[in-house]
Amino acid sequence: VQLVESGGGLVQAGGSLRLSCAASGSTSTINAMGWYRQALGKQREWVATITSGDGNTNYADSVKGRFTISRDNAKNTISLQMNSLKPEDTAVYYCNAVGLWGLVRYTNWGQGTQVTVSS
Repeated sequence: VQLVESGGGLVQAGGSLRLSCAASGSTSTINAMGWYRQALGKQREWVATITSGDGNTNYADSVKGRFTISRDNAKNTISLQMNSLKPEDTAVYYCNAVGLWGLVRYTNWGQGTQVTVSS
């Protein structure tokens, strides 16, 4: 499974951005997809997840109520709508997919997209 993110950029605090992640390859093996972020000098942290089956969503407390993860099964894409952005949301955002290839569990990552929120 290959993942390609798009939609990052520069926005002022309080603004919005929408990130997208397109999956290709053996997409039927994906169990869940999500977003992580890594700010400069910090560890990568989980942001949100959406499952492939029932579309269940989960969010980190830091983004709950501001970010919304969604999926388009027909296009094998997920999106992250980010509203009320704060300077502390500045980071490289990574899409990931977890699934099973036969009996082997995998986790694949996209290349990342930069989100910068100015104060």
